[in-house]
Amino acid sequence: MKNLPRYTLRISESLQRKIKYTAIYNGRSKNKEIEIAIKRYLTDFERLHGNIEIENDTED
Repeated sequence: MKNLPRYTLRISESLQRKIKYTAIYNGRSKNKEIEIAIKRYLTDFERLHGNIEIENDTED
């Protein structure tokens, strides 16, 4: 596994349960489900507002 930085996310219990539900439904871990949701959000954001340029962006 890659040595990726960690990030603590504080969210409500009901939101955690919904993420767990969708993760199980999609056959993914909760972490991967959250990652995909964030990527979709950023894709939509960039579609509306243009690409976000990040220096030394090696992740994807």
